[in-house]
Amino acid sequence: MSRNNCRGRFNRYSKQGQGQGRYNNKRRGFGKKSIDTSLYIKKAEEFVNIEDIETVNSFRDFNLCPELLANVKAKGYLKPTQIQDQAIPHIINNRDVLGLADTGTGKTAAFALPIINKILNNQNERIIVIAPTRELAQQIEQEFNSFTSRLRVFSALAIGGAYLREQINKIRRGPHIIIGTPGRIIDLGKRNVINFRGLNTVVLDEVDRMLDMGFINDIKSIVDQTPNTRQTLFFSATIDRRLEPLIDTFLNNPVKISIKTANASSHVEQDIVRVTRYAKEQKLHDLMGLASFKKVLVFGSTRRIVEKLSRSLVQDGFRAQGLHGGKQQNQRQRIMRDFRENRTRILVATDVASRGLDVTDITHVINYDEPNNYEEYIHRIGRTGRVNNKGYALTFVE
Repeated sequence: MSRNNCRGRFNRYSKQGQGQGRYNNKRRGFGKKSIDTSLYIKKAEEFVNIEDIETVNSFRDFNLCPELLANVKAKGYLKPTQIQDQAIPHIINNRDVLGLADTGTGKTAAFALPIINKILNNQNERIIVIAPTRELAQQIEQEFNSFTSRLRVFSALAIGGAYLREQINKIRRGPHIIIGTPGRIIDLGKRNVINFRGLNTVVLDEVDRMLDMGFINDIKSIVDQTPNTRQTLFFSATIDRRLEPLIDTFLNNPVKISIKTANASSHVEQDIVRVTRYAKEQKLHDLMGLASFKKVLVFGSTRRIVEKLSRSLVQDGFRAQGLHGGKQQNQRQRIMRDFRENRTRILVATDVASRGLDVTDITHVINYDEPNNYEEYIHRIGRTGRVNNKGYALTFVE
């Protein structure tokens, strides 16, 4: 696709001369945005199947308990990904690990498998996993549960927006693993429901996102209450100077592992849609009427916009729902389940869905409203083009 005249496959979506906008990337009117909109235009790269990348170990080489190894095989895992290959042996050997890995590289299993194995060998193990969002915490628990079928390994969630009494009752039964978000974990600590001094292992997942969300003091508060003898596992997509004090404080002589793919969006065909603000909603409806838009995630900037768009799409006969932080937790869970299981075809969401949304078959991401920064853009479009599928990302630009 030429950078001066976008005549690629998306051109047919435009209705020129009808106020619907058109696909091109001639620079005009960009002064209001901090992101150079040419960054929204990129061809998808050739696929590199992560299963084709050479690894040193097989799952058998990790000396996992036979019951756990059987569950790994039943889940269809043939061989470790790079992050699993390099991290699991060190975690099993009780080393602190600093792991840099993109979403979709298998990092949840990289810490879940050795943690489950530790519990099977010692029922007194107690672990806490801290994640930035409720959705990610729930997905981490689902991943743990997928490996612990018929095993005596128990977990509990500690997330906001859910019934507090149920969480308290479950945690007081003494699960091996608590998975939660910083605010709720601190709250349960203050209520003497979580005993931080009794934890053996602390896992911090997507630490870069937790810093962006302002959780740094909460994380310090939690970790400072845990024993100095703990094992600490620290996973992040990126590392910058803000993380250095945490690394020095939290980790003891860590093994550093970096598994970075070429780009989280390398499998995503990216383009822009020229459209006025008054024609955006109709343009979205027009695109949703195309057969190639099979499963679509639409990002809006505010809760009000998300609600308005999702209602208008439903009124136009589309299977759509809206997701934002103002929804009750049980609503958010149901909406995500419907989208994951294809009862909903279009999910309109705020940036609550730009991280921790693990749905492998999203065909298109549409930025109805432009993101605040390029990093957020990358996280948004990273929801498509997953597990070696090609994805498409369109950004509405005035």
